[in-house]
Amino acid sequence: MKRANVETTHADAATIAAALRPDNTPSMSTRVDGDVVRTQIERETTGGLQSSVDDYVVNLTVAETVARTTREHRSNHE
Repeated sequence: MKRANVETTHADAATIAAALRPDNTPSMSTRVDGDVVRTQIERETTGGLQSSVDDYVVNLTVAETVARTTREHRSNHE
């Protein structure tokens, strides 16, 4: 089994993790520790692991962009 651990820090880690979880496959687990999102991905092959990590990073980028845009929008309207 091949394994990757991805750890990222966010201003609202719980929101980012919640946005990521619906796209997680059964071979992925995501948890939050303070401001850190920790995701473990396991796959049978290196190619499968790479594909899953690539997809995860794209989803993570979208989630972070949406969260940041929402924070900025809120601060501009307060």
